[in-house]
Amino acid sequence: MFRDLARIKQKLSEEECISILKREPRGVLSVLGDDDYPYGMPLNHFYCEEDGKIYFHSGKIGHKIDSIRKHDKVSFCVYDEGIRKEGDWALTIKSVIVFGRIELIEDVEKTYEISRRLSRKFTGDEAYIDEEIRKSGPRTLLFALIPEHMTGKVVREA
Repeated sequence: MFRDLARIKQKLSEEECISILKREPRGVLSVLGDDDYPYGMPLNHFYCEEDGKIYFHSGKIGHKIDSIRKHDKVSFCVYDEGIRKEGDWALTIKSVIVFGRIELIEDVEKTYEISRRLSRKFTGDEAYIDEEIRKSGPRTLLFALIPEHMTGKVVREA
């Protein structure tokens, strides 16, 4: 059902893919949007080692949520900042693409817990995190990408 990489020598291990998902703060979630047009949006994410799911939070309404409710299959792409060899213009970038299905999380306590963990990717200021959850928590929808296929590769721009 899912394609293998054409250039197998560029393939990253599952451990490398997970490392990128854990380390990088953002990616692009792509859904099947209005009139079946692809709709991709940058989102913060949290990779949970305990269950292998990728969590996102957002408002409870909008194009993204309507699209997910209509069709739960998505893809999510994350890539690192890359490295550039001295004197070279080209970057070497590692990227990960995850295919899977979205589940909406109704559990308020889980929403707050995952929101805290995601926020810690950006700040260690617990007072700030507490205040943001207090203000925004009731309007927050948590959803998880349940991976069905993951692949990663390293590419040198040229």
